Amino acid sequence: MTSQSVNESESQQIETIEKEIGRFKAEQAEAQAKVKELLQREDPARGITFHEDIFRLQQDNLRLDTEIQILKVKLRRLASTW
Repeated sequence: MTSQSVNESESQQIETIEKEIGRFKAEQAEAQAKVKELLQREDPARGITFHEDIFRLQQDNLRLDTEIQILKVKLRRLASTW
């Protein structure tokens, strides 16, 4: 494999990783907005709570954050080999 084709392959990988990071960040923003909405709709005095949904969304947000961190490490590794 020539050095040019290796660089093109790494370039494509970097582009793919950057797109995936963007997608995860968008999902994270959606989850955060949903948590905020649910917190505003809660009324414990009337028995209206969404603690299970909020917890699930917060867990999802943590998972997405971890995925983003992992992808950023991959991105740094690819960029350092260029």
